[in-house]
Amino acid sequence: MRENADTRTRIQEIALKFFVEQGYEATSLREIAEELGVTKAALYYHFKSKDEIVASMAEDRLREVEKLIDWAKTQPRTEETRRELVRRYSEDLHRGRHHEVMRFFERNQTSLKNHPVMEKTRDRMFEVLTFLIEPGDSTATRLRNSMSLFALHASWFVFRDESISDEERRAAALEVALDLLRR
Repeated sequence: MRENADTRTRIQEIALKFFVEQGYEATSLREIAEELGVTKAALYYHFKSKDEIVASMAEDRLREVEKLIDWAKTQPRTEETRRELVRRYSEDLHRGRHHEVMRFFERNQTSLKNHPVMEKTRDRMFEVLTFLIEPGDSTATRLRNSMSLFALHASWFVFRDESISDEERRAAALEVALDLLRR
C-alpha cells in the first residue's frame, strides 16, 4: 500500500511540474508517464485523466482546510480565535506543495474555470471566511479580515524574488495578515 501512495504522490509531483511549466492543456498523460518511467497503463491504474490528478491535488488541500474548519467550529468566536485561525492557515499553506498547487491554479485559470474541484475549493474558502467575520461588522472590517487570508496567498505571487526564503515569505505574510485583523 505504501508503494501505491508513493507512486500516487510522485505522479502528482510530476504532473504539477508539467502543469506549471507547460500549462494544463499542453501536458499529456503520456508525458507524465514517460517522466515517471512507467507505461500509460500503469499511470491509468492511479489516475484515468488529468482531471483526476487535479482533483486529487485539490482534495488533499481541501482535507486540510476542512480540518481547520472543524477546529474553528469548536472555538469561541473571539479575536484570539480569529488570530489563531490565521496562524494555523499560514502554517498549513507552507506545508507540502500547497504553494505550487496555488501557482498551478493561478497559471491555468482558464482551463480550470469550470472544473468541479474549483467550485468546491471556493466554497471551502468562503466557509473559512465566515469565522473571520461577525454579524454587524462594518464593510471595511469584513474586507480587512477577509484580506488577511489573501495576504497569506499573495506572498507566493507578489514576491517572485528567489532570494527570499520560504520562512521570510511566511513570516512577512503572517505579520501583514495579523495586522489586517486589527480593528
